[in-house]
Amino acid sequence: MEKISSLITRQRRGEKPPISNKLEIMSLYLKILGLDEDINKLNIIHVAGTKGKGSTCIFCEAILRECGFRTGVFTSPHLIDVRERFRIDGIDISEDKFLQYFWDCWNRLEENTTEQLSMPPLFLFLTILAFKIFISEQVDAAIIEVGLGGKEDSTNVIKEPTVCGITSLGMDHTEILGDTLGQIASHKAGIFKVPLEVTEPFDCKQMKGLELGLSGDHQFYNAALAVSLSRCWLQRTGNWGKKYQKDSNLPDEFIRGLSTAHFSGRAQIVYDSSPNSDCSEILSKNCGGELIFYLDGAHSPESMETCAKWFSNAVKRYEISSHSSFEVENAEESLENGHFLHESKTLEQLEKSFRRILLFNCLDVRNPHILLPRLVNTCASSGIYFSRALFVPNMSKYSKVTSGASVISSDLHGIDLSWQFNLQRIWEKITHGKEMTTLLEKDFKIDNKEILPPHEFLYDDASSGCHSHNYLARSAVIPSLPLTIKWLRDCVRDHPSTRLQVLVTGSLHLVGDVLKLLKR
Repeated sequence: MEKISSLITRQRRGEKPPISNKLEIMSLYLKILGLDEDINKLNIIHVAGTKGKGSTCIFCEAILRECGFRTGVFTSPHLIDVRERFRIDGIDISEDKFLQYFWDCWNRLEENTTEQLSMPPLFLFLTILAFKIFISEQVDAAIIEVGLGGKEDSTNVIKEPTVCGITSLGMDHTEILGDTLGQIASHKAGIFKVPLEVTEPFDCKQMKGLELGLSGDHQFYNAALAVSLSRCWLQRTGNWGKKYQKDSNLPDEFIRGLSTAHFSGRAQIVYDSSPNSDCSEILSKNCGGELIFYLDGAHSPESMETCAKWFSNAVKRYEISSHSSFEVENAEESLENGHFLHESKTLEQLEKSFRRILLFNCLDVRNPHILLPRLVNTCASSGIYFSRALFVPNMSKYSKVTSGASVISSDLHGIDLSWQFNLQRIWEKITHGKEMTTLLEKDFKIDNKEILPPHEFLYDDASSGCHSHNYLARSAVIPSLPLTIKWLRDCVRDHPSTRLQVLVTGSLHLVGDVLKLLKR
């Protein structure tokens, strides 16, 4: 991890990369490793786009794996462990194999560095490593996600892909790709090596009653593209006619792949069980369910709107199912006691038990003046409102690449929370229509014993339309994510009748940090 972290360039996030001839240099690295000829034998699906390119890659991988092929997929970023970026047959590459291929690439590149050719920057190295892994593992299909843009991305060293795909476009990385959809589209289209075809909308009836493995209505667009890419891949590799030529319906293998695909941190629901609980499986619905995390790494205006729609639908579905089970339980209890509870009373009790919390952070190159209103307004249009908002810094640092064994630092010394206080001010302006005045950043002290809000912060007047006398009690800055998770768990422990629905969004790094803490 130290070696990989040393490849991180010192440019500020959002600045144009220092390498202007990236693809030429990429070709030199591949020649040093003897991979330049073998890349063209990989039968590559190459996917670019602003939104959904990672999900589309995951769908493609799952489909082709179900069709019986050995698959490799390269996506970014990773959430917990760098090995997540390299999947073989749907599973993160093993630590032993990762180390074997890593040191082979690292040592040979280091031996061949000169004044003119230094070690590659981080993403170039990881792309090279992906090619090394997939060639060495002799995959039948390699699914490669573009890092940034397309035309000048390091993955565009691929000269003869089997098929390319472009997912939905949106306004992201505008400082590099341009500030119009046309300019952004020209970068994405830079990976084209084949004629252009627009995919047909996805027909849910083709799933034969099953649901997509990745949640959210937006995934139907990604699934449609993945189906077209997989079908084209099978046709171009001579495998379609062998099995599917006479069948106009979606093959069963495609349905199985679409329904079993899994991608952490994208519209993911985690039912938390604290370390003190007997239940160790964080994804189980039977672990109490008092603290539920809704995780989505949305960080562009379009993806934030999509995230808000998914979250709104998800909490509504959960509350409907909770209503049903609540009424059944109370009906059984009432019959045992020889009387019936009034229906409105049971529903009123249930309504009081839900609190929706926003846990948010985004990079300072993003625009929270756009992201936060898009989130709030889209949720509100579905009748979903947040009781409270928490603003926290990420644990992960952009100067360090992590593995699953990386130590989580709890040191708060010298931490800068100015960005989080800025997010809080924007939030208060959105939700109350006035500037934050009663709590200023200068009043916050890390060594203060009141660094965490009291538990009552979550529960006082949370569901009524009235504002408390101190309207700032509706949001808080907390200096540490581990502190925040512990505090939420403590709140739920002390208020067992309450269910907290926590939306974690704004950054894939934040989502990864939360997942790491929950799995610990």
